[in-house]
Amino acid sequence: MSGTLSSLNTALSALRYNRVAMDAASHNIANVSTEGYNRRRADGESLGAPTVPARWSRYEGAGAGVRMAGITRMNDALLDARSRTEHSSLSYLQLRATALARMESGVGEPGDAGVSAALADFRSAWQDVANDPAGAAARGQVLARAEALAAAFSSQSANVAAETATQRLSLQGTVSEVNTLAVELAETNRALATAKLDGVDTSDLADQRDLLGQRLAQLTGGVGLVQPDGALNVDVAGVALVSGITAGRLEITTGVTPTGGSDGQPVTLSITTGATTTPLTAGVRGEVGASTDLLNTTLPAYAAGLDAVAKDLADTVNAAHTSGFDQDGNPGLAFFTYDPANPAASLTVNVTNRQVAASSLPGGALDGSTADAIGTAGTAEGAYQRLVNGFGTEVASAQRLVRTQSLLTNQVDAAREQLGGVNLDEETVAMLTAQRAYEAAARVMSVMDSVLDTLINRTGVG
Repeated sequence: MSGTLSSLNTALSALRYNRVAMDAASHNIANVSTEGYNRRRADGESLGAPTVPARWSRYEGAGAGVRMAGITRMNDALLDARSRTEHSSLSYLQLRATALARMESGVGEPGDAGVSAALADFRSAWQDVANDPAGAAARGQVLARAEALAAAFSSQSANVAAETATQRLSLQGTVSEVNTLAVELAETNRALATAKLDGVDTSDLADQRDLLGQRLAQLTGGVGLVQPDGALNVDVAGVALVSGITAGRLEITTGVTPTGGSDGQPVTLSITTGATTTPLTAGVRGEVGASTDLLNTTLPAYAAGLDAVAKDLADTVNAAHTSGFDQDGNPGLAFFTYDPANPAASLTVNVTNRQVAASSLPGGALDGSTADAIGTAGTAEGAYQRLVNGFGTEVASAQRLVRTQSLLTNQVDAAREQLGGVNLDEETVAMLTAQRAYEAAARVMSVMDSVLDTLINRTGVG
């Protein structure tokens, strides 16, 4: 009789376990498209003989069935950490490559609308003046070409300034998102610790925790470390941004004003936790690091190179022009004027038609020596070519790095997906297996019910 009742209990344990297994498969299928979801697996363990045998008897049973060992969240902490690292590098490179590509489009080289073409037209116009010093049309043409050249410099300078302003606003928005995510991660850490104490399944909270950690890594390059209580601590450049249930605050210390303007200083960052503010010296990656590097290094370097070319051009032309004489025999004026603080954006033509100093002889003599000298001098062209070539190399390098990093990141993501991703075919098989096992256990209970009915109601009946 006891053996029959034991069989009922064994069948009951199978019903309970396989019901949970079907629930786990159903939950996986329901979340097949949920971002950051890691599939679950219902783990069972066999209930065998008693661990301490009775003193005067032996256990003769075949086992006591199965029980739930727990719900396992299919993930690998090392793969998760590797994924955060690779996504951080990819975000850094992608933002940088995208910004450089926008700037490259604004440079417009090679092309008919760039500074290089405008320089060539400007030199050619001076050659025309040298061939016809008295011609009003040739003088008007050199002024028009000079104004077009100044506009080309100004346009390129404006493109750099616009990208700089875009990066400042982007940095502010990214920092704001980082601080919001840090608070959410700290709250998730709190919920995880509480759930573990209560013995509640924490798989969904762990998914949320890892998703927040992944995004923080993409934005800041933050390094995450999972603690024994399930909390994820995140350090940015060696400084704690999230520690357990405490969230710090990432701040732009200098370089960007609250309104998105520039304060004239390099961009610096810090993390404030409570009353303590710690500056971030180096190692910030992700989107924050990319914007910071663009604002502090790449964009100022190109702007300075463009200003140097514009200044060299203006100074060289002015030196030659002031050594000559205009159509009325007067000494030549400075052909270009500019603001020394921003030559490329402020380059302006300073003379009129008759003030074009084409002659090297006083008294209004028809001579084109000065015009010829200006038309053949080409120091600015070489400097500009070196600037553009260097920038083009930097753009190409950034794009190659993005392609390489994308391949590496995809490999890590594929490994994580293979372990924790939901495969509908696999889940269907698991669900059908649990269904068949459930049906078999129910059949066992039906048989045991029939056996008990025979033992109780029919034994001894003739």
